[in-house]
Amino acid sequence: MTAFRLIALTAATLALAACETRTGLDAPPAQLAQFKLGHVAVVSDKATKAPISRDATPEQWQLALSKAVRERFERIDGDTFYHLGVNVDGYALAPPGVPLLISPKSVLIVSVTLITDTEGGKVVNPKPQQLTVFETLSGDSVVGSGLTKTAEEQMANLSFNAALAIEDWLAKNPQFFDPNAAPKVEIPAAQVK
Repeated sequence: MTAFRLIALTAATLALAACETRTGLDAPPAQLAQFKLGHVAVVSDKATKAPISRDATPEQWQLALSKAVRERFERIDGDTFYHLGVNVDGYALAPPGVPLLISPKSVLIVSVTLITDTEGGKVVNPKPQQLTVFETLSGDSVVGSGLTKTAEEQMANLSFNAALAIEDWLAKNPQFFDPNAAPKVEIPAAQVK
């Protein structure tokens, strides 16, 4: 193997390692010990699709994201119910047939609201938290997942990463679960389902 190929292979390996995210459903963060998932509401009817993207229906996003969020959060068995509102702001699902030099990556942008289970519900974060996630790189997606994965597989990958990003965001904000923290904003009863 030439020195150039060895350097290129090492650089590619390091780049993939740097892009690797925590995967699986390991033990939940200790900061979420009180959390118990109530309802998950996914809204996706106003999502912006990138100009170069496969199509996805609002129902497909609702199904994929609801499933991923439930799988991630139903393993946490705290004693206080919280609800999650997830809005799909935009997405790009890498299409097939694009030259390898371009090979776009899939991306998903969501906004998340945490709501208490108290009567009438209270919004914990008055300004929704916007999160941007990319597809997880793997050996078959490094050249662009549009060439190797279906739109449904891309959506499942992005939804998994979105649920992980939501968990990480909540774990970095333990004050959300502190009853003595700053007052929360009440939401009108008509908006709580």
